[in-house]
Amino acid sequence: MLNEKTLVLVYNLIMQYKNNPLSPHLQIYKWQISSLLSIAHRIVGVINIIAITAICIWSLLLLLGTENYQPINYFLNTFFGKFLAVSLCWTFSFHILNELRHLMWDLGYGFDLKVSKITGVLALIGSFVFAILFYLIGKNIF
Repeated sequence: MLNEKTLVLVYNLIMQYKNNPLSPHLQIYKWQISSLLSIAHRIVGVINIIAITAICIWSLLLLLGTENYQPINYFLNTFFGKFLAVSLCWTFSFHILNELRHLMWDLGYGFDLKVSKITGVLALIGSFVFAILFYLIGKNIF
């Protein structure tokens, strides 16, 4: 039977001749716009699923009567509730614009590095513009 000492010796002999590259460390890794948008897209997708579930529950509470709706109505009229509503407008806007970007990639367009960076920045800026527009429309400014 192999004991622990033998396994360590075999492992050291094998690894002695391997010259594998080390993975990049976070302190020296240069972040790209595409990697940041990819991570944000995944996080926003999870947030959107939670938001859609909460909106469905809210809709069910509306069907049950006014007394069930009052706590949510109170919450949505607080500063945090309004901030949450505007933030969800941003998450949905960002997800939709980034999905359009991915749809263009699926059709074979936008794989050039320069075009990919430009569309990534446009998706990010466009999501903020849409969130502000939705807020202003909600305030009846337009």
